[in-house]
Amino acid sequence: MAQPAGPDVNSPMCPSRSILEHVTSRWGVLVLAALAERTYRFSELRRVVGGVSEKMLAQTLQTLERDGIVHRDAHPVIPPRVDYSLTPLGQEAADLVHALARWTEGRVPEVEAARVVYDVRRAEAP
Repeated sequence: MAQPAGPDVNSPMCPSRSILEHVTSRWGVLVLAALAERTYRFSELRRVVGGVSEKMLAQTLQTLERDGIVHRDAHPVIPPRVDYSLTPLGQEAADLVHALARWTEGRVPEVEAARVVYDVRRAEAP
């Protein structure tokens, strides 16, 4: 069987794996979904992405900025002001993960019902 000509996410050493991990991480998805709506300051973004620590949000934003997905705009004012937005690459990724996030929201009842059926079957199994 011939090897693919370009990146292959199924290959253990493919750099696409780390990009996929960054974009689809728990906080990556939520940050992208929020930034798909508008530009946010750090503190605003932290409130929108409920449950994320300041450290984790900073790490996530830094990783996504390094990947060219998030744009960080530091304003030379006092107090310091930093705005976060998506790059064109980030907007493309955000559109995809935003759709997935909204799909999961809409499918909670079906997934919860499936979990109950699964748990009952497992409990009844010898």
